[in-house]
Amino acid sequence: MSHQKAQFSTRAAVIALAIGGCAAHAQTTPAQEAPQATADGGIQDIVVTARRQSESLQKTPISITALDSRALERSNIQAVDKIGQVAPNLVISQQSSALSAASINIRGIGQTDPSLGLDTAVGIYLDGVYVARSAGSIFDLVDIERIEVLRGPQGTLFGRNTTGGAIQIVSKKPADNFGVTAKGGYGSRDNMFGRLRVDTGEFGDSGISASGSYYHRQRDGYFDNLLTPSSKDPGSLNVDAFSVALDGDFGPFKASYGFDYDDRTGAPGFFQTVALSPAAQTYYSRSPQYGGPALQFVGADTRLRSGLQQPGGPGNTYISHSRSQGHNLTLSYEISPAVTLKSITGYRKLLLENVLGLSGQGDLKGLVLDFTSPTLTSVQSVTPYNGYNSPQKQKQWSQEIQLLGKAGDFSYVLGGYYFREKVSERNNQNLTLVLAPAALPFLGFPGAVADALTAQGIDLIGFNTSPVAAYSQTSKSYAAFGQVSWKPQALDEKLEVTGGIRYTEDRKNIFLQNSNGGVSTIIGPARGSTKNTNTSFLGSVSYQINPDALVYAKVSTGYKSGGFNPRADTLNSFAPEKLVSYETGAKIDLFDRHLRINAAAFLSKYDDLQVPQFAAGSGGASTLLVNAGKAEFKGFELEVTAIPARGLTLSGSLGYTDPKYKRFLFLNPNTNTISDIADTARFPNVAKFNSNLAVDYTFEPMDFGTLSARVSYAYRSHVYFYPNDAVNPYQQQVDSPATNTVDARIALSDIALGARAKGEIALVGENLLNEDQVLYGIDFGSLGFGGKFYAEPRRVSVEFKISF
Repeated sequence: MSHQKAQFSTRAAVIALAIGGCAAHAQTTPAQEAPQATADGGIQDIVVTARRQSESLQKTPISITALDSRALERSNIQAVDKIGQVAPNLVISQQSSALSAASINIRGIGQTDPSLGLDTAVGIYLDGVYVARSAGSIFDLVDIERIEVLRGPQGTLFGRNTTGGAIQIVSKKPADNFGVTAKGGYGSRDNMFGRLRVDTGEFGDSGISASGSYYHRQRDGYFDNLLTPSSKDPGSLNVDAFSVALDGDFGPFKASYGFDYDDRTGAPGFFQTVALSPAAQTYYSRSPQYGGPALQFVGADTRLRSGLQQPGGPGNTYISHSRSQGHNLTLSYEISPAVTLKSITGYRKLLLENVLGLSGQGDLKGLVLDFTSPTLTSVQSVTPYNGYNSPQKQKQWSQEIQLLGKAGDFSYVLGGYYFREKVSERNNQNLTLVLAPAALPFLGFPGAVADALTAQGIDLIGFNTSPVAAYSQTSKSYAAFGQVSWKPQALDEKLEVTGGIRYTEDRKNIFLQNSNGGVSTIIGPARGSTKNTNTSFLGSVSYQINPDALVYAKVSTGYKSGGFNPRADTLNSFAPEKLVSYETGAKIDLFDRHLRINAAAFLSKYDDLQVPQFAAGSGGASTLLVNAGKAEFKGFELEVTAIPARGLTLSGSLGYTDPKYKRFLFLNPNTNTISDIADTARFPNVAKFNSNLAVDYTFEPMDFGTLSARVSYAYRSHVYFYPNDAVNPYQQQVDSPATNTVDARIALSDIALGARAKGEIALVGENLLNEDQVLYGIDFGSLGFGGKFYAEPRRVSVEFKISF
């Protein structure tokens, strides 16, 4: 097919999606993906476990977005990172040079550095097991029953490192009856996937059932690297994932086991240089005169579609690798109809091998300092920054015991928790320092070297260095918690008063083994240990005005553990982050459950807020984690779902976060003075607004199937990635402008394929505006450059599904 014909086909598909989307209908959950309508045409409720017990979303006094399996499918949410498009005040940004790392923020709070040694501020839980590392938080959702986004601190029931909130992912349990479901699709840039699930049903009358799922997804890259085939272009991906579940129901005793595995290989997205210092631009622009390729630099307003991307790592590889796996065993015993004892045991492993292709260039050539040469110079390969972060390893084991019960007007959750983790990382970096000869003595070189270079008329010289950042860390955490709710029957259980408390003790030990590439002396080894304790609490009051209207208010605290920054070149310790949060909200169903309005407002006050300050120099890329002092966040969430006519569902959400530093003390490395930069500091990875609108329409069933159409629009406001312009001078070039995402889906389902089998065919379009959206930006500051990663362009695909 010619290029013009390909363009026409793509445009035709977009027009077809847009026309079909005009009639669309949004099957959301109570929040952003409208739940399926009830038999009388009203909005169906959804059951959540945000308070460790099953209860109606509309009767839970917490700001929650819940997405069921139908909503996930209709929104084409295949991996965790896309949830940010549908949940208010949730921002998920895929990290650079990684296939599974993300920065996750809720209500402005998160962790932007995916280092294995740094804790997150948003806890991710898979079937009740804490997924400790944000570096492994992007995985494909193979067989998911629902996702719950809990906003605000969850310090009582979920514990440490949930100051921003928590994301619960609940897998599908084995079905009672035998069944098989197969689904596949093919689209732009050879995007293709296949998924197979088999349910055994109950084995005789044993009470035991099982299920197994396999999932494969792959795509070509969306930047044409002229040095590689399409399958290795930046943005290419190959995913293999599978899961196994066993369920046993033996009367009062129940047991479930789950295993999940996610293996991802691919070339990270192209890192496009968008900012250069005058010295760096001059130096790297000379590459052609030394036999190298030209510098690729078009500024911050133009996206490159093709060019050169040099490899990184051993063997000049372009491919990164991520593998995560986990085991989960949940046991419960009903001691009596009012008391249940529950155990959740989890074990998880994570392996990362990441190519650090952060130069955005081909194999540049330049004049470098070389003491083996009579002139002290030679022509060599040079790079702004490159390397291979491998291996990165993590293992964790956790055990939680819960006692859930009810006594008269009181219900309660009591429990204990233990967590143990070991992580290690080796970051092999390569970079070129671009220097004027007069600057060499400041790095410890003899003044005679500078004089000799100046005498040769050399104005800029490169110095190749290969720093290594390596460390290992162990962590242990112990906790005891309890939460009690009182619903007096004298008030028809309309009033609920809840109180909770949790005590946590954290211990960490780190061993740093960093070198700075031979610029001066070896840094480390250094050992350090910390111990932190915290008591968090929660108090809430809710009132059920009528069966369809709940109002509530609560105050809660949260805690993020302290520790050591593994990316620093010395023992850089930081204190725990603490907050007090106030929230009030309402959950209302109107017009016989044809209109749902859920709203919440919050005010969160932080002490010792942990803020990362990215830095780069002769020792490579590093991050200083500082306790910024005090900060305040306020805002709201609004989620609306309406069914104005049979088959038609409208939904929308709006999140607003307004953060402000009250105190941010900054030590200026140039002047060694401390100043308060609260008035000018920024909040990294925080979007002031995000919103979503969706329209979903299901036509009346026809003899050959049921036709449905959906169109959605998601907006996210401007995002910065760094707090301090003094440390990151290019951050306004590497920022992420506001994004506008339009997706659509047209499907013909319930196609009869025999006595028991049914089929579905769907046409799906994503990013239909073909907007150039920034995934993440890095400002290398003193290294003289910065760059961006862009998301995948418009994608159109066809999907098929059969089940029996």
